[in-house]
Amino acid sequence: MFRTSCPALVSRALAALLLSLGLVSAARSAELQEITYLLPAPSNLPAFGPWMIAQAKGYYAQEGLSVKFVTGRGGVDVAKQVGAGNAVIGGAIGDTPIIARAQGIPVKAVAVLGAGSLMQLVSHEDAHIESPRELKGKTVTTIAYTDTTYYALLGMLSKSGLTKNDLDIQAAGPAGVWQLFVSKKSTAMASTPDWTVMAMEAGAKVSIIPSDVYFKSMAQAILVSDETIQKNPELVRKLVRATLKGMKDIMANPKEAAKSYATVVTNYKGHEDSIEKMFGFYNQYVYANQKVPGTMDESRLGELQKFYVSNGIVPQAVPLNELYTNQFVSTK
Repeated sequence: MFRTSCPALVSRALAALLLSLGLVSAARSAELQEITYLLPAPSNLPAFGPWMIAQAKGYYAQEGLSVKFVTGRGGVDVAKQVGAGNAVIGGAIGDTPIIARAQGIPVKAVAVLGAGSLMQLVSHEDAHIESPRELKGKTVTTIAYTDTTYYALLGMLSKSGLTKNDLDIQAAGPAGVWQLFVSKKSTAMASTPDWTVMAMEAGAKVSIIPSDVYFKSMAQAILVSDETIQKNPELVRKLVRATLKGMKDIMANPKEAAKSYATVVTNYKGHEDSIEKMFGFYNQYVYANQKVPGTMDESRLGELQKFYVSNGIVPQAVPLNELYTNQFVSTK
């Protein structure tokens, strides 16, 4: 009798256990706060590695957050949407609050992902471009005339005594910027580490001049509205902490980070070697040398604002403390 009834008892016990586990899982899922994170371009770009690593390794979930990434139309649009309360948080460049505040958009940078510039001036090795000055009369591609990498290019030119009128700058979009370069329809491009590696893997032999050498533009930044900073500082702290963990993982071990990245951005499955190269470039040119990860360099920001004002990109300067805060960056 015992042996014939045992399977039924086990079945009922197992069903109860599974139901219990399901309820626990559902409860845990329900406890996660849902957050819309607005990015300036598609989240599958390797530039957003820190965010995707944080997602892959559960760093947002560990902070009690369920993060949904949504694509905006560039950094300034992200700032507008965050300022209007359509998204709690967004990604842009450290320079972006300068433009946003000039338009009355109440946002601040709450973390900057690296001490370097996102932009690199990349030229063909056989063109022998050793300074921006040698681009006079040449064709250079950029993603768009409203993108911060374009402004960084203008800054590099200005430090070399040139203006945009001294060369042919073509806005080619996120694919064309490097594809036209590879086909030698341009001598150089206003690049990021992603596009630089893509061009190299397509056969281009390149020379790289980091923007920092001539013009200290910035790395990517995390933007939050003044209202959210005031009313929900702990949420901001959680989002910053989780994202910076993703960046630190890339810095510590780009090979392992590339594997984690490919688990969430699945179109890169089998291409982890390429991602590792890109992460290596980010480590070298963008993330490195930041004493406290995430910290804004106020003097650098001030110099950038002077450039934006003197070149008519924004009408006037605003107090620097309206553009950023380091209160959410851990010094530990």
